[in-house]
Amino acid sequence: MRIPCAYANWKMNKNLPEALEFIYEFVPAFFKDIDDKSIGLTIFPPAPYIYPIRKEMGDESPLFIGAQDINPEKDGAFTGEISGAILRSAGASHVLIGHSERRHKLGDTNALVAKKLERTLRERMVPIFCVGEQLRDREAGKAKEVVEEQLMSAWTGHEVTGGALIAYEPVWAIGTGKNAEPRDAQEMCSFIRQWCARHFTPETAAAIRILYGGSVTPENITHYVKLDDVDGALVGGASLDPKKFLAIARAIAASGGKS
Repeated sequence: MRIPCAYANWKMNKNLPEALEFIYEFVPAFFKDIDDKSIGLTIFPPAPYIYPIRKEMGDESPLFIGAQDINPEKDGAFTGEISGAILRSAGASHVLIGHSERRHKLGDTNALVAKKLERTLRERMVPIFCVGEQLRDREAGKAKEVVEEQLMSAWTGHEVTGGALIAYEPVWAIGTGKNAEPRDAQEMCSFIRQWCARHFTPETAAAIRILYGGSVTPENITHYVKLDDVDGALVGGASLDPKKFLAIARAIAASGGKS
């Protein structure tokens, strides 16, 4: 049974008081009437907030905290960078790998993304591996080709273990207000699951959770979580509002697990 999940990527937003205010409002409201075993929930705040949020929530909280990026090196003279060991010691358990904004705005190549994935696995943290095509790729009929290259370049030689997730985020739908049609999201997420079956095992493919991301809102989330191969969402802008993210998380929890 694949337990559904809702992940909030805050990107470079909120100050620390605003971040803590979100936690104070969201956590008790959500878990008041939802079984915490019915959904996986992770917040990806700006890195300086990881420790204060984890400390405020306590070790017994069912809400996980993740990092938006990781340096591929174990340690060393990399001013301004953050290692996996530092992230873990601050309380992060998950890491976003290969987000489109890292790839297309900040220059992360497939090779660098692969190194970040390897470091995340070495540090025994859970990767959320992001893939997705640009609009020109889709219009040229190369969407699957691009996604397969992103998967191959990073996962070759590695097994999907430790609850790793893959997030399909069409680049043209991120932060634009445009979202992929459900049939397109299902087609790509099914393609990703089939790729996992070919390159890992059918059992791994059946167990891995695949997320959709790209202008997810409370109004459209139900269209995605009812799809056979979509197990939840990686939410950007809507996750900054505790009420909106609460509505999205509740809808995902209500969708139930899939097998």
